[in-house]
Amino acid sequence: MNRTVWAWLRPAAAVATLAVVVWRLGAGPFRDGVHAVDGQALVAAAGIGALTTVCCAWRWTIVARGLGVDLPLPSAVAAYYRSMFLNLTLPGGVVGDVHRGVSHGRDVHDVGRGLRAVAWERTAGQVVQIVLTVVVLLALPSPVQPAMPLAVLAVLAVVAVVIGIAVACRTQTGRRGSRWARVRSAVAGDVRDGLLARKALPAIALASAVVVLGHAVTFLIAARTAGATAPASRMLPLAMLAMLAMVLPSVAGWGPREGGTAWAFGAAGLGAEQGVATAVVYGVMVLVASLPGALVLAAAWLPHARRPRRPESPLPCRAPVVDGAGDG
Repeated sequence: MNRTVWAWLRPAAAVATLAVVVWRLGAGPFRDGVHAVDGQALVAAAGIGALTTVCCAWRWTIVARGLGVDLPLPSAVAAYYRSMFLNLTLPGGVVGDVHRGVSHGRDVHDVGRGLRAVAWERTAGQVVQIVLTVVVLLALPSPVQPAMPLAVLAVLAVVAVVIGIAVACRTQTGRRGSRWARVRSAVAGDVRDGLLARKALPAIALASAVVVLGHAVTFLIAARTAGATAPASRMLPLAMLAMLAMVLPSVAGWGPREGGTAWAFGAAGLGAEQGVATAVVYGVMVLVASLPGALVLAAAWLPHARRPRRPESPLPCRAPVVDGAGDG
């Protein structure tokens, strides 16, 4: 029952946010955003989207290899495009990620490890995004700059609490000790091998930074296309705030993006209507950039693209890594 309620609550919150924006500002900013989209913005979105998608796919292959499963980069790029398209066209915003995790897991005969690779890959990207957002908001003027020292302290407090819980779980004994020990061991192993390995960490950080920069540039182009004239130094903090809102559950990308952008632009004195128009332009740009994912889906439905899977091994135990099994 709790899972069902939570599954409905997330899209309901996104719909409620969008409804409040429409109620307060009307449909005008949405129409203005759609009408403002032009060919130059879409071409720029497609080019930047290709770069960020390759970087995301590269990050995914690094994490997957660290967890002991093979994932070729071309297959990862195709799967990531498909994932983005599904995330932007289906409710929830995570259906595509679940799909690529399950598909990759089936190809390597370990669905659990495939899902963990996707989860850790997305987590790594969001951690880097948060770090870069804090840096930008500390360095440049923004509506939240006065509160940033407190925000940094809050983040450090959360990190300290997490470390404390980890230490407490490490020393915990009793009936549940073995269960928590297995969970702790699995998480520690994933983080150590998939994220913090000596060769993996710099590559993951670089790929994630390029992705965040690419999304920020796309947002700035969307703002200019929507008619915003403020300098980039004033727009960049708003872009980072809006991108944080986009991490929240949505309905095909809609909801938190428009609400967060409207608030950020309104608080910065640029007008909430301008913020909504920018969010709409950005939404159209990223949707167009994800269209290769639709081609990947269509290709998978073609008869000649369907290949029989390798039969499962009759042995009771099977190694999680199978060289050449599937296409990731």
